[in-house]
Amino acid sequence: MEDLSRRGFVGTALAGMAALTAKAAAQQPAEPKAFRDPFVYRFKIGELEAFSISDCDLRLGEGLDLMWPVEERPKMKEEMVRHGERAGPLPLYVNILVVRSGSDVLLFDAGFGKGNNPKMGWLQEGLAAVGISPDQVTAGFLSHAHADHLNGFVHQGKPAFPNAVVYLLEEELAFWRADKPDFSKSKRNQNQIPGMIKEVRGHFDTLQEKLRPVKDGTEVLGGLVRIESAPGHTDGHACFRIRSGDAELLHLMDLAHHHLLMFADPNWTIAFDHDPVVAVATRKKYWTEVTGKHTRCYGFHLPWPGLGHIVTEDDGYRWATEAWAWG
Repeated sequence: MEDLSRRGFVGTALAGMAALTAKAAAQQPAEPKAFRDPFVYRFKIGELEAFSISDCDLRLGEGLDLMWPVEERPKMKEEMVRHGERAGPLPLYVNILVVRSGSDVLLFDAGFGKGNNPKMGWLQEGLAAVGISPDQVTAGFLSHAHADHLNGFVHQGKPAFPNAVVYLLEEELAFWRADKPDFSKSKRNQNQIPGMIKEVRGHFDTLQEKLRPVKDGTEVLGGLVRIESAPGHTDGHACFRIRSGDAELLHLMDLAHHHLLMFADPNWTIAFDHDPVVAVATRKKYWTEVTGKHTRCYGFHLPWPGLGHIVTEDDGYRWATEAWAWG
């Protein structure tokens, strides 16, 4: 009996200690949970919170047949082999940049939009993962009106982000609204162009009240974003410079469609460019600037999460991916 009483006392004491420990732990502030998501990457631009959201997992089946000039394709293949790249279809990354600044949520292009293909249109799911609802997006930035950039701004015939204005360059809007948009210099499949024009105009009609066409160099949101003309891929193609304090991020948009080919030789172009000659000149201009200033960059079509720097290498350049730092 004495042994049982002793054991009962010890058990009661241990239970009391456990309760006190649990109560003390409950009173301590919870440690912030590290954010990790397989297709959403959180990072900082100065004091700004930013996210890179992957919108798809696709391949361009035409491979190097999409690249120009034709006579340079053997050299392109050599570069691919030298860097251990796969032959065949080229990867199509679609990285959506989202920036949160106080009560403002900024969206830089909107991807393909939700459709029947489960391998694309992931933006809305990514926003939900970080607690952002469509009505919380206050500003959209459209670099150009190709489907992988524009379509996600529209959902079921309505603006996908009902409280967001959408900034774009005046030249981009004018190009698609022209009687006959000029694709005479493009290597794109000409059979696809009429349907593409019709789709873009339809989306612009849906977004008409939201569109805010601006001039080159316009700064919005107190200088947080500068909208810069970077023509060639389209007439009104834009890059975006995001600033917070001393920190700067240059969004390259479609100045590069591949992490190797547009850097090893900036003269190499892709069939989707509306004016390849102008696209090359624009690319060279930016590559010269960012290597000279060591500017941090973000690429829409570069390997997710799309952050890095452009560095010189031999007679060309190289995309140097920024090391991941999960927050």
